[in-house]
Amino acid sequence: MNKETISITGMTCAACAKRIEKAVGKLEGVTLASVNFATEKLTVEFDSPATLQQIKETIEKIGYGVAEEAKEKTVTIPIEGMTCAACANRIEKVLSKTAGVTKASVNLATEKATITYNPDIIRLSAIKQAIEKIGYKPLSIENKAGIDEDKLRKEREIKRLWAKFIVSAVFCLPLLYLAMAPMIPWFSFPIPSFLDPMHHPFRFAVTQLILVIPIIIAGYRFYTVGFKSLLQRSPNMDSLIAIGTTSAVLYSLYTTYNIAAGHTGGAHEGLYYETAGVIITLILLGKSLEAVSKGKTSEAIKKLMGLAPKTATVVHEGREIEVPVDEVEIGDIVLVRPGEKIPVDGEVVEGHTSIDESMLTGESIPIDKKPGDKVYAASINKNGVIKFRATKVGGDTALAQIIKLVEDAQNSKAPIAQMADIVSGYFVPIVVLIALIAFAGWLIFTKSLVFSLTIFISVLVIACPCALGLATPTAIMVGTGKGAEYGILIKSGVALETAHKINTVILDKTGTITEGKPEVTDIVPAAGITKEKLLQIAASGEKGSEHPLGEAIVRAAERDNLEFLKVDNFTAIPGHGIKVIIDGQPTLIGNRKLMEDNNIPLGELEAESERLAKEGKTPMFVAISGNIAGIIAVADVVKESSAKAIKKLKGMGLEVVMITGDNLNTAQAIAKQVGIDRVLADVLPQDKADEVKKLQAEGKRVAMVGDGINDAPALAQADIGIAIGSGTDVAMESADIVLMKSDLMDVPTAIQLSKSTIRNIKQNLFWAFGYNVAGIPIAAGVLHIFGGPLLNPMFAAAAMSLSSVSVVSNALRLKRFKSYK
Repeated sequence: MNKETISITGMTCAACAKRIEKAVGKLEGVTLASVNFATEKLTVEFDSPATLQQIKETIEKIGYGVAEEAKEKTVTIPIEGMTCAACANRIEKVLSKTAGVTKASVNLATEKATITYNPDIIRLSAIKQAIEKIGYKPLSIENKAGIDEDKLRKEREIKRLWAKFIVSAVFCLPLLYLAMAPMIPWFSFPIPSFLDPMHHPFRFAVTQLILVIPIIIAGYRFYTVGFKSLLQRSPNMDSLIAIGTTSAVLYSLYTTYNIAAGHTGGAHEGLYYETAGVIITLILLGKSLEAVSKGKTSEAIKKLMGLAPKTATVVHEGREIEVPVDEVEIGDIVLVRPGEKIPVDGEVVEGHTSIDESMLTGESIPIDKKPGDKVYAASINKNGVIKFRATKVGGDTALAQIIKLVEDAQNSKAPIAQMADIVSGYFVPIVVLIALIAFAGWLIFTKSLVFSLTIFISVLVIACPCALGLATPTAIMVGTGKGAEYGILIKSGVALETAHKINTVILDKTGTITEGKPEVTDIVPAAGITKEKLLQIAASGEKGSEHPLGEAIVRAAERDNLEFLKVDNFTAIPGHGIKVIIDGQPTLIGNRKLMEDNNIPLGELEAESERLAKEGKTPMFVAISGNIAGIIAVADVVKESSAKAIKKLKGMGLEVVMITGDNLNTAQAIAKQVGIDRVLADVLPQDKADEVKKLQAEGKRVAMVGDGINDAPALAQADIGIAIGSGTDVAMESADIVLMKSDLMDVPTAIQLSKSTIRNIKQNLFWAFGYNVAGIPIAAGVLHIFGGPLLNPMFAAAAMSLSSVSVVSNALRLKRFKSYK
């Protein structure tokens, strides 16, 4: 029997749905045809002789359309050859216009394009060809284990840039010396007599030309990429450098020709070979420093990827076999010795040990593991030998999921970046236009081609679209990477930006503020019985109970190593407690109602029970042979860090609200303990999202912190959903930020990290915009109009090189961010 769901177009009412059901239902072999008009989908169950194609043809025959489901795929392609934000914008634009590509996002900082496409319309090879066609080099798509390849590629790129810089610097220094020495009259620099510009001007010019050629060769990519982009009407930073330096070299060649022709007056003044040489050298230096800095922004994810072991010891038919970790399959029994890393996720089947999971959760204390407990890839086995059954391998392990989550966040764009993206799209053409206007204006005003050319080159060279393109992604990369180090997984740039605007934090009580499982807090015995004896009797009776409160009493007895007594005639009384015979004595264990029903007076313990109830604890009464024997109070205890975390949140100016399904008295008792003023009690699980909506209606930006399945709708409704580490997969899926630990201190840390990252992005954008807004007019000679200095193109190149390096360096300051303890 086959079952298919088909999307249908052209339905306008319920009658259409009925008509399709009837037509398809008549086909031989179709056993069920059900159309959902709201979703416009047909669910059909059929067997031979009916076929899917026949069903689709029948639908089309009666006048409706069949929408083929898009089989979209998303890939991340590393791209070589991008030099500035204009490059990233151009690739995005070209890919977005390509048939079959539904979404394209290029991140300059990571040098990767994330592309969503339909493989039925376009092949991946065609997408790569489209990238190649516009002058960039798409590299092979790496898998998560391929980090070494990526690292090696980036190291090779850095070495290549440094080599080019060294070559250009070796030729640039003598070129600069030769060109500048005759221009400093107050200090006599020795120049070989055979190169004296006054006596041998042609040799002087040709020597400079010979020295500049290797520099131009070292920076050849500025020309190949720059002019290609210019011809395709998508100029980028390389185009600016190419136009500027080519102008300088062409004018110098013209001067050299004039010298050769015998026009030697002021020969050295018309030569600008050193300008081109210094510009290329400084920009190669800037690119080298930028590549090193950019490499540091992704160190966090490289650390994560480097955690996974390369091999695993699999026990097969009694033999231990060492295999590559990629070859471990689900169900394999894996052996891990002390000091070794866990290779894949699994469940312990043999042995006891303690495991250091700090690299995943940030929790420094090793966790004891016994058969039945889960273990995770990349955690370190401290002292015992264990065998575990592999449950998740490859890209499904917790580590791989964390890496994917962090990578997705690093590749995502924050809304704050939109302005920079828009500006960088128009930036280079506007700069070229300003340079041409400045050149024409000064040529008309001064009648000096040399002066106007200096202005033209300075404007082109000082402009820096790189700084704009790197301002946001570098900060997001460092911020999300730093979060991952502390066990705080931020899922996207949007989440990172939104978190800094939060002014109200809602904390779910159970499992978030509290431990999420009840524990014995007080033992109050009646006269004539000890605490130990009371706990022993209650635990013996509750041993057969599955109630959470009963289990808490049993756990307390086990911790104290108490012996369980013989129990007979166990009877559970739903909603009240239990009735048992222990050592021949009838014993009741339960709530006040159970005592009242059996006419057992509480006596002097009445006041104690009221005190305990006011403190938010649940009193469990124990009666032996018709007399009260004592009270055991059970409560969901508050986590150690909760009060401190709430104090920190309040100190940050945030309103803290507690939400719970408990009654108001119990809720207020817990709230008082941790310092919360506003309590939402008696809230049913399905109503939590509505409470979030109510707070949002008050104009508040709300973060919801929870851990359970019942928190998922509220996490999704909140401006920011924060799932706390010990929570369920559903809660994690619904959240924007996932805290790997169950420590509430990570909530203020996550919000502060967001604030620090957004502040850093704003600083970067301010610098990037401010630098260009101030630098371009200075280069265009605005200060010179009022008698101020004129910017030399060489200084313009130095400023441009430093601008992008400074933006990346500022983003790297986020690496100093410290979590709250």
